[in-house]
Amino acid sequence: MKLTILLDNNTFIDRYFYGEPGVAYLIESEGKKILFDTGYSDAFIRNAQKMGVSLLDLDYIVLSHGHMDHTWGLIPLMRHYIEAAIEGKAYMRPTVVAHPFVCLTRSIAEQEEIGSLLSQEKLGQHFHLALSKVPVWLTEKLVFLGEIERGNDFEAQKPIGKILKDGSLEEDYLLDDSALVYRSAQGLVIITGCSHAGICNIIEYAKQICEDERIVDIVGGLHLLDPDEKQIQGTLEYIKKQKLKNLHACHCTDLHSKIALSQITNLKEVGVGLVLEYE
Repeated sequence: MKLTILLDNNTFIDRYFYGEPGVAYLIESEGKKILFDTGYSDAFIRNAQKMGVSLLDLDYIVLSHGHMDHTWGLIPLMRHYIEAAIEGKAYMRPTVVAHPFVCLTRSIAEQEEIGSLLSQEKLGQHFHLALSKVPVWLTEKLVFLGEIERGNDFEAQKPIGKILKDGSLEEDYLLDDSALVYRSAQGLVIITGCSHAGICNIIEYAKQICEDERIVDIVGGLHLLDPDEKQIQGTLEYIKKQKLKNLHACHCTDLHSKIALSQITNLKEVGVGLVLEYE
């Protein structure tokens, strides 16, 4: 599997790409091309063009969850496909894989939308849809986890704003937050967006679904933004036991948390343009 960072909060020095507080990764595995999240704007498309990477031949678009910094790039991506059609360029119509809640309206305060700007109906007019709470295998080695089981008492304990379900506003615990897992020869590679479900919960569920206890790498946001003492200590104790080869923590992982993680595991730098490969 080859994973290319098309978008992250950070870029590397002397690599002239665009960064923004969002996520977009291109994953190539077993003859399939998968776009994981779309960031906030068209920055990931511009970065892909600078890298010489085409997004017109994607098999799948996987959305980790429905927040703005992971889904708002869908609109410029739709324009990218529409313009290709107008210009007579060949393109594929990818399948969007996500949790069924991914397009629901979300807000922090009245009129402050933080969720997808596209309804499920509109999304389905432009892409094939495969919305699922249960795991979906994209290839023999790559799986979308669906709704993550939450088993510990230190992660995913606080809601973030409200979500509109069946006409009623309720506390949003981001039940749609999911991840991808690649079964490499050495063990599991876990790819996250924000880890609202809790990175430790995600790891445990990945082990269960893939029937493998070995974790080689984690790439993505860990949702450790000014975490309370219970969360950060619980996370550190758990991660230390996993004996990771590498940890590529990025996006929504703050400096304090990265420093703490670097004391117990092999923390690696992440930025736009980074390419990772796994057997």
